[in-house]
Amino acid sequence: MTKGDRILDVTLSKVGGKGLFVKEIEQALLDGEIDMAVHSMKDMPYQLPAGLTTGAVPKRIDPRDCLISNHGGGLAGLPRGAKVGTSSLRRSSQLKHARPDLRIEWIRGNIDSRIRKLETEGFDAIVLAAAGLTRMGWEDRISATIPEDICLPAVGQGALGIECRDNDREVLQLLALLNDKETELAVRAERAFLGALNGGCQVPIGAYAVLVGSDGTGAQLLELTGMVGTPDGMTILKDMRRGTDPEALGQELAESLRASGADRLLAEFGGGTDG
Repeated sequence: MTKGDRILDVTLSKVGGKGLFVKEIEQALLDGEIDMAVHSMKDMPYQLPAGLTTGAVPKRIDPRDCLISNHGGGLAGLPRGAKVGTSSLRRSSQLKHARPDLRIEWIRGNIDSRIRKLETEGFDAIVLAAAGLTRMGWEDRISATIPEDICLPAVGQGALGIECRDNDREVLQLLALLNDKETELAVRAERAFLGALNGGCQVPIGAYAVLVGSDGTGAQLLELTGMVGTPDGMTILKDMRRGTDPEALGQELAESLRASGADRLLAEFGGGTDG
């Protein structure tokens, strides 16, 4: 169990962000105690430690956020002033933007403990990643998924990243068999966007890339949507770009949002992201 799993009484952004879930595991990789590590890609910081690399990004599953609600149905079905639990600044910002009447309260812990809190602590609904419930085989607990145009996913949400040492040729060859090229390209674009904004853990940031065909040369064409917001949800900056180079596309979208005012938000709230 990592430090991120043990500290449950405050938001991730206040205790070091999502890197808490991977730092101890990465140290075990560097020390040779393990040969590979499977992470939720949205938990992985943009910069990996020297000596480590992402050996594979398997095929992505549902990247959306979802509601588990005591009222059934989606966001529109929640009563006015409903109490909604989440541990994410990104989700909180976008939900407040869509439904300013909601009472957003922080909720941490594994899926089981969050569902118990829904039942015992007076929440009307909680928001989780649909991918986490799907991987547990608990899709039937999802009341509704939240469309990306309302709540843009976290960078890499729904995808796994398998990390290993960058000089371990045998493991790299094995992991190459698990890599899904379309998912890899999409996640590279999202992470380039995150890196260009110097992502930490204080400003709500989301990004989602999909392949939409090919350009005139036959190269795969990516569509990348990104957002930067304020924690209170009063301001949401969002834009979309298309391109064939994942890293250049992420950079271009980040520059577009910076020109629209993201620089001011990043400076005011400390720079970064929280999924």
